[in-house]
Amino acid sequence: MNWLNSEAFTLFGQHIKWSDMIGNVIGLIALAFGWRRSIWSWPAQFLSGVILFSAFATAHLSGSAGKQVVVMVVAAYGWWQWKRGTSQEQDGHIAVRFATWLERAVLAGAAAVGTLAVAGLFTAFPTLSWDPWPDAYIFVGTIVAMYAQARGMVEFWFAWLLVDVVGVPLNFAGGFAFSGFVYVIYGALVLWGMRDWWLRSRKAARPVLEGAPA
Repeated sequence: MNWLNSEAFTLFGQHIKWSDMIGNVIGLIALAFGWRRSIWSWPAQFLSGVILFSAFATAHLSGSAGKQVVVMVVAAYGWWQWKRGTSQEQDGHIAVRFATWLERAVLAGAAAVGTLAVAGLFTAFPTLSWDPWPDAYIFVGTIVAMYAQARGMVEFWFAWLLVDVVGVPLNFAGGFAFSGFVYVIYGALVLWGMRDWWLRSRKAARPVLEGAPA
């Protein structure tokens, strides 16, 4: 499996690794499945996590590698959550909704506290990450986004967008150019998926509003 972490080609002066490329392409497929509200988003995210873990571990980026372990755990949770979920539309896909204000506050609070805690850990142990604060932000933001996706919350797209803002420059700086390019594509897919989930959540809420007493 050494070929997986070898150089595939050079793009715009950046050296592209097979593992970086394959893992992120599968990640894009997972995001597309997420946009379609398909349960297959989770196995794809799990497989992407396995491959990217190999990529980051061999590059001694412990923080990024650790994030992939968490991605795999949350992907398994998301699969279980969607598999057992009874809130599905007629097409068999998961129904989506906006989070309540309390859920939003919990997600934002968890993101803030988690980022501080993980950044503190990365700072205390420099071998875990060469750039602790952005790495911690992406680490925790990814977990928050995937959890919100597992719960069918439209806000998961906003969380992914905030992760992308930091993820693009960090991946280029870390030598994972393909990850950087893919994060740009992620941004476009996120905006597209956000629009789709937003419209679907409003459509699902409309019958309730129409049936309410005047």
